[in-house]
Amino acid sequence: VKGMLQHSRTSTGQKEPTDINALCDEYLRLAYHGMRAKDKSFNCTLETHFDFSPPKINVVPQDIGRVILNLINNAFYACAERSRSTAAERKNLEGFQNLQGLAPYLPTVTVSTKNLGEKVEISVKDNGNGIPEKIKEKIFQPFFTTKPAGQGTGLGLSLSYDIVRAHEGEIKVESKENEGTEFIVMLPTT
Repeated sequence: VKGMLQHSRTSTGQKEPTDINALCDEYLRLAYHGMRAKDKSFNCTLETHFDFSPPKINVVPQDIGRVILNLINNAFYACAERSRSTAAERKNLEGFQNLQGLAPYLPTVTVSTKNLGEKVEISVKDNGNGIPEKIKEKIFQPFFTTKPAGQGTGLGLSLSYDIVRAHEGEIKVESKENEGTEFIVMLPTT
């Protein structure tokens, strides 16, 4: 019920000029420390590629921060899942072949920004398992989740979609199974 209320809630925050690079960096670090607090064994390479020219854009920082945090948390989740499945696969192969030829999996999440003139692009990319093609069209629907019971409400991407649309922006996803996923958020600069 709490999730449903959050989903239907309209923001009361005020738009204000916001340094999108600082916002992305802050939520990347926050998400990483949150993930490490839940799972001490989780490690991930964090990369940032921030455009130094984006203007401050008028957004509700708490709402756009919530979108960024959700996308980054999902990226960490995908990397953690791939780490677990890769470790299990390597363990199953021990003794059957020489593992030296298998490259280890190095979880990586990259957050970047680009100034495109009338728009600013925010990208959150991971090298996790990727999203299967057959469910890609459903991921922004309320209550749809790929996570096991109790680990996801199915509201994160739906809320993110609604928040981005409320800011007159757009959000899209590019993904390849077993290679990773990239979420791209476009927000107007004016």
